[in-house]
Amino acid sequence: MASLKSWIKAARLRTLPLALSGILMGAALAYFDGGFNLKVTMLAIVTALFIQIFSNFANDYGDSQKGTDNHHRVGPKRTVQSGEISPRQMKAGMIVLTVLSLATGIWLVVEGTKGLQLNVSLLFLGFGIVALIAAYRYTAGSNPYGYAGFGDLAVFLFFGILPVAGTYFLNTHQINASIFLPAISIGLFSTGVLNLNNMRDIKNDRNSGKNTIVVRMGSAGSKIYHTMLISLGMLSTVIYTMIHQKALTQWIFIIAFPLFISDLIHIYQIKEPRHLDPYLKKLSLATLLFTLLFGLGILLIRAYVVSNNYGL
Repeated sequence: MASLKSWIKAARLRTLPLALSGILMGAALAYFDGGFNLKVTMLAIVTALFIQIFSNFANDYGDSQKGTDNHHRVGPKRTVQSGEISPRQMKAGMIVLTVLSLATGIWLVVEGTKGLQLNVSLLFLGFGIVALIAAYRYTAGSNPYGYAGFGDLAVFLFFGILPVAGTYFLNTHQINASIFLPAISIGLFSTGVLNLNNMRDIKNDRNSGKNTIVVRMGSAGSKIYHTMLISLGMLSTVIYTMIHQKALTQWIFIIAFPLFISDLIHIYQIKEPRHLDPYLKKLSLATLLFTLLFGLGILLIRAYVVSNNYGL
């Protein structure tokens, strides 16, 4: 029987800030536009975490079945590879997470689409099912798309565009084209985390037939690509804020920018791929900090408006 410690290890807690960032960004944007719903936001957070943990379980299982997780792998040892959790137990774990994701996801859709047409509810339910399928098919099953170099696109969509825009819509029952700018930021930063992971594992991935974008570009090209992801991610939210600026407090999120820039500088100096591992966690946490600061800036605006209305 696998231990609780092994299951926590398989959940890969350092990836969870990314799952939170997309939801929190969508909620902050909804609050900015006057449509925040606490219950919907909390359900979205729980559902996103369940789907992310399911994805991590599926990745652990899939890479072990494909032989990518082996003794040559640079990153942390995975639980199926090491024997801490058997393939059968991991399958059971994925089933449990599927049930939990669907349960909270259906509840989320019901709460978030009240008063809307049934086809809207079915559309969001479909998004949730597609997210689960995509999480599984990344490295598991026949012809996983992560082995063909499409992981970056999937992360950009499922960590950035869909959670931010989806959370915003379920809160506000509307869509605003400009909210896709911060959504692009979260998507690019999240893709950056995957890129670092693939840069770290480039040698083993190449030998295992996992043709990630990093394998195709090479180490030098992937560092340039990483710089583009982070730079465009920062620029995208700057553009959004320039368009919608109401007070200087909205710019508080730039406090996170030195973290992104400092890590970029250090990443360029790294020659040995295994030394990139700590930067996955750093970028994940920096993305969450960026999101929280963005939300704080919006809260300060609301506090400023309220104080002025009451003459405080």
